[in-house]
Amino acid sequence: MDTIRFEQYARVAGVAFLVIACFLIIRPFLAAILFATVLCLSTWPAFRWVRDRLGGRNTVAALLFVLVMLLAIALPVALAGFSLVTHSAQAIDFVKGFIDRGPFELPAWVKALPVVGASIDEYWHQLFGNRDEIVALAKRLAEPAKGLLVAAGSAAGEGLLYILLAIFMAFFFYRDGEAAGRMVRDGMARLAGGEQGAAVLATAQSAIRGVVYGLIGTALAQAAVALVGFLIAGVPGAMALSALTFVLSFIPMGPAVLWGGAAAWLYSNGETGWAIFMLAYGFFVISSVDNFIKPILMSRAGNLSMLLVVLGVFGGAVAFGFIGIFVGPTLLAVAWSLLNAWLKAQQTRESV
Repeated sequence: MDTIRFEQYARVAGVAFLVIACFLIIRPFLAAILFATVLCLSTWPAFRWVRDRLGGRNTVAALLFVLVMLLAIALPVALAGFSLVTHSAQAIDFVKGFIDRGPFELPAWVKALPVVGASIDEYWHQLFGNRDEIVALAKRLAEPAKGLLVAAGSAAGEGLLYILLAIFMAFFFYRDGEAAGRMVRDGMARLAGGEQGAAVLATAQSAIRGVVYGLIGTALAQAAVALVGFLIAGVPGAMALSALTFVLSFIPMGPAVLWGGAAAWLYSNGETGWAIFMLAYGFFVISSVDNFIKPILMSRAGNLSMLLVVLGVFGGAVAFGFIGIFVGPTLLAVAWSLLNAWLKAQQTRESV
């Protein structure tokens, strides 16, 4: 009897040791594995369609999708990180020069606005009344701000390494996805039952697709329309600013910093008309992508609230670094969708 019990304990200890050891081994790559899984699950129907058109050649289809991900995800992040590191000093110097030239007069059309024009002009002069203090404060903050921009660029560079690693893993997930999918389905069937396990997987996959389409799809759309606006207005470094728009679109009102800064640059160089165009284009076109398209795409994630998206972005960044911007909201969306599905199932059982 003692021998049998000892063997049971030994098996449990052996399994626990194996699980802990495997977790310690993959822990440095956990964020990349999660991101690769998210990418593959969200694009699997498209991958399967392409693979069928290529005669069922998994390797060729997987390689094609990996190349698309390099261009659509890795390249914008690389450009954004490079731009932050190389142009941080220029950005700070521009802000300092912009403040040193002030105060400057508001456009005549602003002053001529009925009812509010005079008040805006008066407030503007009061704001710059203590110009010396504003300039001194700006100079004190210049070096920390420059360091912050460089640190953000370094974080983007580190995140790029994880993104490249995730895309590398995604190649094998695509190629061997059928076998991995069967293992996951069999495992969920043993844990939750056949029908319930399939429903859980379907809910999780729907949530993942909704978040990926909502976040990455919106980021790509905002970057594309921002590039058009920067090129039309003649803003220098349009490609780098577009790449930064892609990254900052994951943060609420993030792109507004860029198109607002572009408008300020245009105005400071005497291009008042183009500055007004940039403000209008940024508000009505670039921001409309985030305000209208993202909620439609995110509805596929079980009507995930924007609060959870924001928590997922910042919490994911704290937990997993830069790549957590993508992974955090996805994990919260899956958990939220599964919780809603479980509560609905409970209500259905109670009503029967």
